[in-house]
Amino acid sequence: MAVTTKLTWNEEMNLQKLLGNASLSLLYKSSVHGFDISDLLQKCSYQGPTVTIIYSRLNSFGVFIFEHYPKLYEDFGKPKHSFCFLFPRTSNTAMPTFFFDSPPDITNEELNFFSCREQAFSLKLKSKKLFIGLSACKQLNVRSWHEVLECEVLRVEGIKDDPGNIGKINGVTQYRENLLTNLRTYKPIANLVPEIRILLVGPIGSGKSSFLNSVKSVFRGRMTQQAIAGSEITGITEQYRIYSVKNEEDGKYLPFTFCDSMGLGEKEGVGLCMEDIPYILKGCVPNRYQFNPRKAITPNHPDFITSPLPKDRIHCVVYVLDVNSIENISSRMVSKLKTIQKEVLKHDNECQQNARHSYC
Repeated sequence: MAVTTKLTWNEEMNLQKLLGNASLSLLYKSSVHGFDISDLLQKCSYQGPTVTIIYSRLNSFGVFIFEHYPKLYEDFGKPKHSFCFLFPRTSNTAMPTFFFDSPPDITNEELNFFSCREQAFSLKLKSKKLFIGLSACKQLNVRSWHEVLECEVLRVEGIKDDPGNIGKINGVTQYRENLLTNLRTYKPIANLVPEIRILLVGPIGSGKSSFLNSVKSVFRGRMTQQAIAGSEITGITEQYRIYSVKNEEDGKYLPFTFCDSMGLGEKEGVGLCMEDIPYILKGCVPNRYQFNPRKAITPNHPDFITSPLPKDRIHCVVYVLDVNSIENISSRMVSKLKTIQKEVLKHDNECQQNARHSYC
């Protein structure tokens, strides 16, 4: 009977993407070959770059290593980059990573990794225990001790034996962390408004609600599904919803909110009514307003915001499109997007004119 990995198809695709589209082949599986580091080394030494996958009850972790045989590090006399990562619970979320700054310490009992001379990651197969140090715990947003249910080692083929290649992964990770820091510390110019309102627009099924859930998941550090991706009957978002984004690190809300609207339809009477767009941009549409595809909101509506404040208005518009169908987008949909763009520019000009007399 063939020995196969426990990785799901999505997990394997995400792992290949993380490693630069490298191919993977299973070398070792603890439930088959034995729960012992010596068993692991017997199967994996001199196999080149590998990824060790550790499965626990709550999480699945991975460790990239250039070579499992410790003597090679002594022979070459130079450290090679290794790093650990956490498989996210949703395929839309990026893999959190933590880089080690020294070669792994591999014995017949333990597989140890260090950062700043402190133990950052320690696998004890015989006792089925995994320890993660404080810095790595914070980076990965996990607890310290984990019970190991299964351990696998996969050979990584097609990746250059060059620390510079892994340096690119490290660079992407650092860029991502810097970007997240900038977003967390962002402040609107001159404090004209307490937060920036971002409107999501796009065709029906383009993934606006899913995109919003992915953003929230990144900052919460776990899978979040607050925005409902379409109703159970039509598959279309039917309400105008305003969502805040909470930062898990300090428990505070970020200085921007997302406004999720009904998708744009191909046919008349389906999807967002185009006459609703100016009112949305001006901040006249209340949270939880039920859209009517055949009729736009009017000033006579009981919940219509007659005199919206600067904080109620839309400050940024994001167009969300499905990359898999963008080449087949219809001329009718392109026309609708162009119409929205004209309304956005008109709204921006009005705000700039009003700003000369008062804050917009």
